[in-house]
Amino acid sequence: MAEPYAEQHSEPSPAPYRERASRLTGAVVWTRTAVPGDAAPVLPDGCMDLLWTEGRLFVAGPDTRAYASGTDGPGGARRYAGVRFFPGTAPSYLGVPAHELRDRRVDLADLWDGGEVRRLTERVDAAADPAVALEAVAMGRAADAAAPDPRLRAVVAALSSGAAVAPTADEVGWSERQLHRRALVAFGYGPKMLARVLRLQRALALVRGGAAAAEVAVVAGYADQAHLAREVKELAGAPMGVLLRR
Repeated sequence: MAEPYAEQHSEPSPAPYRERASRLTGAVVWTRTAVPGDAAPVLPDGCMDLLWTEGRLFVAGPDTRAYASGTDGPGGARRYAGVRFFPGTAPSYLGVPAHELRDRRVDLADLWDGGEVRRLTERVDAAADPAVALEAVAMGRAADAAAPDPRLRAVVAALSSGAAVAPTADEVGWSERQLHRRALVAFGYGPKMLARVLRLQRALALVRGGAAAAEVAVVAGYADQAHLAREVKELAGAPMGVLLRR
């Protein structure tokens, strides 16, 4: 079953988008069809994704700013499928530190054996349901990999609840320096940046639920409504009102 966090991903796109819980703990499987002119932003959420589109497998690294998706292909509709890993788990499965992929989209063949990736790409391309086939790729890789450190989930839980970095480090038994080093590998950036990203997702969830901006600022842990507005603009690339209209 997916973690509650999985429901707090980026702003829904104007093109058809569907997601479901993955059989891989904490992960989400999603599909989307991008149409010409569709530049739906993918907002920072602390996650990494394994993605497929016709003839290509690639990885989306952890974002520190909004990424405009669906604009890098040829004309006509383009299908996408993805497995969005729970924050901090993808590096164990993919075999690459998250900070090396920060704000990047990288072909899987640059990370894994090229021949293997070609075979996997052909298998997903030929599948009746590419999302199911892609999920099988992710699960097969996870089965052969060492399990992610469970303390990373504790870090996500603490920071998601609004805890500061120092008590979070104490809770998991690391120094602040150790936490920072491990966060770079697992999440792609330090715990302070991760906390900002998780707070943004918390604020967006509250706004979608109908809360007023002033209430959101208090509940989500911002200093005031102006602080909320600045953070949304910096991380999401647009004011809250624009995001909601999308």
